Amino acid sequence: MSHKPEYFMYRALELAQKAANEGEVPVGAVVVFEGEIVGKGWNQPVSGCDPTAHAEIMALRDAARQMDNYRLIDCDLYVTLEPCTMCAGAIIHSRIRHVYYGAAEPRTGVNESICNLFAQPWYNHKVKVTGGLLAGKSKQVMKSFFSERRKSK
Repeated sequence: MSHKPEYFMYRALELAQKAANEGEVPVGAVVVFEGEIVGKGWNQPVSGCDPTAHAEIMALRDAARQMDNYRLIDCDLYVTLEPCTMCAGAIIHSRIRHVYYGAAEPRTGVNESICNLFAQPWYNHKVKVTGGLLAGKSKQVMKSFFSERRKSK
């Protein structure tokens, strides 16, 4: 079965909501190979006491285990927020083919916000990047999360 990119971003948004329900910043990600989700992740740095437990990293780890290979050739990553420097490095090293992300991240995003790390010529792997997929929904999940946190303080 062939799904449109929005289908996979909605799956990532469901995982972002899971992160929010666990008290984590609501970011979700899925890795897709041949039209099937092979990796899922959501932000878990607080609950896991792990600064590297961003949604993208967790999804890449899950996919690598499922595919029994750290190189995720011909895989695409859908994430609700523009990747940070750490996640961009992991995406490049894992050989992800295409990243789709929802909302821009003005403070730490490295595709359109503070720089374009994916476009640097020194990397031996080029990742195609498409931003703004369901950006409004991604922004709303973040806005709601932080609004609720402010209310509870």
